[in-house]
Amino acid sequence: MPKSPYDLPPMSALVAFEAAARHVSFVRAAQELNVTPAAVSHQIKALERALNCSLFERHHRGVALTETGAYLLVALQRGFEGIGEAVDQLRRRAMQASVTISVTTAVSSLWLTPKLAQFWKTHGDVSVAQMVSDTDTPPAQCDLSIRYSILPRDRTGCTVLFRDRLMAIASPGFAAAHPVTSLADLAALPLIHFETRIAGWTDWQGWFQALGHTGPLRNSHRVNNYLIALQAARDDMGAVLGWVGLARTYLHSGQLVPLLPDQVTPREDFHVTLHAPHSRRARLVYDWLVDSAGAEHPAWHASGPRL
Repeated sequence: MPKSPYDLPPMSALVAFEAAARHVSFVRAAQELNVTPAAVSHQIKALERALNCSLFERHHRGVALTETGAYLLVALQRGFEGIGEAVDQLRRRAMQASVTISVTTAVSSLWLTPKLAQFWKTHGDVSVAQMVSDTDTPPAQCDLSIRYSILPRDRTGCTVLFRDRLMAIASPGFAAAHPVTSLADLAALPLIHFETRIAGWTDWQGWFQALGHTGPLRNSHRVNNYLIALQAARDDMGAVLGWVGLARTYLHSGQLVPLLPDQVTPREDFHVTLHAPHSRRARLVYDWLVDSAGAEHPAWHASGPRL
């Protein structure tokens, strides 16, 4: 067999010695390495025979490093530190190889996470991390971001995923207990108001105004998370503004139902932006999301009253 270019003793013996020398104890080294003290002693004796020198002074109360042993410990620790730094850099690169997507809580839960489950079926080697934040500005370190806003003038690396529509929805029980035939009827019911810092988000007042109703609204429940708003509606607490596309799972299952057929299409779109154009993996995820959204939701661009 070809000889190793480094002419080193067995690595297992060097590892056992380093642990024993660092702890100045065969027992503690054995605990760290998950072996028996006898196994550690055997490895060190083999290393001493290979080097033809004593590395430890053995006493009935324990062991102590010899001068030669101390010299070898310093050399090994320098070598292991260099290896550790190289391994850490490789691990960091592996972490950086993942694609990070900045997304809001609602879009993450209702749209992106289910989509990523499909993505990984064909691209299992691409790691995708979500950075969930309900603010207008995505973090600087993200590769992609999905936001609800008017498409920016500079559309470089920015594509509309879908345009959704808003309608009044509630639980079947709430709908049965509160028959609605007009916007005035709806305005008098308990309404779940979603308060957010996202600019341009359509609220109940804007929705009613788009449909020509300017009368007073009932001020009932207020929440600052869209998923909580949907849950409150499912719990019969009131009516909520529902995205026809995003909330389709609840609508198709019958957990939530429309109170009126009226729908409003906001000026804002849900769009994805590519912040790392030179990343092959980020580009792959970006293209896949755009293609998937276009294939799955061709009707999400339906017309209706606009804000």
